[in-house]
Amino acid sequence: MLIILAFIILFHVVSAILLFIATISNAWWVTDKFTMDLWYHCNTTDCYDIPQSASNEAAYLQAVQATLVLATILCCVGFFAFILQLFRLKQGERFVFTAIIQLLSSFCVMTAASIYTAEHLNFKDKEFEKGDYGYCFVVAWVAFPMTLLSGLMYLVLRKRK
Repeated sequence: MLIILAFIILFHVVSAILLFIATISNAWWVTDKFTMDLWYHCNTTDCYDIPQSASNEAAYLQAVQATLVLATILCCVGFFAFILQLFRLKQGERFVFTAIIQLLSSFCVMTAASIYTAEHLNFKDKEFEKGDYGYCFVVAWVAFPMTLLSGLMYLVLRKRK
C-alpha cells in the first residue's frame, strides 16, 4: 500500500510541476525571433506585454490565463487536501474531496489548452503568425491527462492497512 501511496504522491507532484512550468515559462508560441507566453512576448533582448491583451477582443487570452492559474492552484490545494485526508480519514474511506479538486484542475487545464488551440492566432500581431507551438503548450496538454488520471486514482483509492 505504501508503494501505491508513494506513486500517487509522485504523480500528483509531477502534475503540479508541469502546471507550474506551463503557467510560468515563456514558450507557448515560438518563432525564429520571438517567444510568447500567456502574458509576454520576448525577443533576444527584452520582454513586452502582449499587444491588446487587456482589451475585450482578447477575452479568450484572459480566459486561458485564468483557467491555467486556477488549475495550478487547484492542483496544489488538492495535494494539501490529500495530505490532510490521509491522516484524518478512517481506514476504508475514499479521498473523494481530493479527487473532485484534482478533476476540476484537469478540467481547467483542458479548457485553457483548448481555448489557446482554437484562438491562438486571434490575439497575436501579424508578425507572430508564422511560428510553432512551444514546449509549454505541449506541457499543458501532457498535464491534462496526468491530472485526470491523478483525480481518478484518488477516486478509487481506499485507505488500507
